[in-house]
Amino acid sequence: MAAPLHLLTVEDGIALVTLNRPEALNSINRALRLELLDLWPALDLRKDVKVIVVTGAGDKAFCTGADLKERSTRSTEEMVFDRHYLTSKSTNALASVSKPVIAAIKGYCMAGGFEMVLQCDISIAADNSIFSLPECTHGFFPGGGACQRLPRLVGYQLAKELIFTGRRWDAKEAKELGLVNRIVPADKVMDEAMAMARKIASYPNIGVVQAKRALNQSMEVGISAGLRFDVEAWVGCMHSDEWKEKLAGFVRKERRS
Repeated sequence: MAAPLHLLTVEDGIALVTLNRPEALNSINRALRLELLDLWPALDLRKDVKVIVVTGAGDKAFCTGADLKERSTRSTEEMVFDRHYLTSKSTNALASVSKPVIAAIKGYCMAGGFEMVLQCDISIAADNSIFSLPECTHGFFPGGGACQRLPRLVGYQLAKELIFTGRRWDAKEAKELGLVNRIVPADKVMDEAMAMARKIASYPNIGVVQAKRALNQSMEVGISAGLRFDVEAWVGCMHSDEWKEKLAGFVRKERRS
């Protein structure tokens, strides 16, 4: 029986998703892509999930992008069809999840694997992590979202350098560029990611979800439109029982002091 392409555990409000193709450096074949397209919205709908953590099986790689061995067996027509009707859906599927998503990165994080990280909200990287967008060196380009998301994070000139040259950069440079939040030893990556996930999961879900919606909106619109969106997101919190309970608790505490 073949090993599952991904592993899932849910505990204490945290869904841990592990890309489970270590023999292929956790590259994404067509079957795994289809599974993830179903998985992300399913986790978003689960009431017992507050935070999602994504990682790769083994110590060698988080994910090295598309499975090029599989892709080499497909015709141009098949690849074009997949790009329009399958791959294009995955370029925003994870980013569209309303709940916070944390990437726990070890080893190689390249091509579509790094583009998956760009869809995450927070990234914890091992000190042995290696990043790259090598597509231009192979005669195509990173079409999984990097050309849109990367310049918004590091500026257009640096994004063009990283994409045009296809060069590699390490965890230290990734941190300096603002592409990861923290660097930790490889054996501490999951501990750090899960600790952060538990902290976020301990808060009322409505505030975190609405904050993510507002932050994502800031990447799409000008500040005036963004501030108008903030008002509606804030009002959404006011209608929640979680906020009312917190407020009542605060008032009770103030009266006792």
